[in-house]
Amino acid sequence: MNWTLMWDSLPRLLAALPLTLTLVFAALACGGVIAFVTALLRLSDYRPLVWTIKTYVFAFRGTPLLVQIFLLYYGLGQFDAVRASVLWPFLREPLWCAILALSLNTGAYTCEILRGALQSVPAGQVEAARACGMSRALAFRRIVLPIAFRQMLPTYGNEIILMVKASSLASTITMMELTGVARKIIAQSFAVFEIFILAGVIYLVLNFVASQAIRLGEKRLQPCG
Repeated sequence: MNWTLMWDSLPRLLAALPLTLTLVFAALACGGVIAFVTALLRLSDYRPLVWTIKTYVFAFRGTPLLVQIFLLYYGLGQFDAVRASVLWPFLREPLWCAILALSLNTGAYTCEILRGALQSVPAGQVEAARACGMSRALAFRRIVLPIAFRQMLPTYGNEIILMVKASSLASTITMMELTGVARKIIAQSFAVFEIFILAGVIYLVLNFVASQAIRLGEKRLQPCG
């Protein structure tokens, strides 16, 4: 074990953390918006819209994230219409393609998590809110959403941890996040074991912090009594 190399490589790996965290937070934020909208549409009575959302969820849950990243980064550029569109300055950049792929992927998973949580809210509590004079929108905001969020948090916590690990796939499209920097150091030093062990420990620390934050959130959201 080359401890000197590991110690010297640590600052370079830590310097890649802001980009890694940017990928994770941006994907979770955008994916959360996608999931909220698609989950509500998934519960609508308009069948063509429901089947469209089902197709999106099935496609992104049923295919590997790595394939989705490659299709967005390498595949879209093959179409003249895409290269001529206003979106091309963004789609040709690996950062935006990685964020888009991660967002669409986590959005599909979170959509199903949120949909299940919304459907699990007891109907009696909604009826009680309506009996107290709340409108449908107010009851949804004050009763349904808080209960659904509390119920989905443990499962969504797993999705957050998966996104932290999935961010490493951005290195396959030249992103110099944590894994990308680790691969560059390995190419220079040929110390595969030491560098990947060090990168793995950093990911482990990130996920430990995330899991503790999720556990704290679960405790804060527990109903009193």
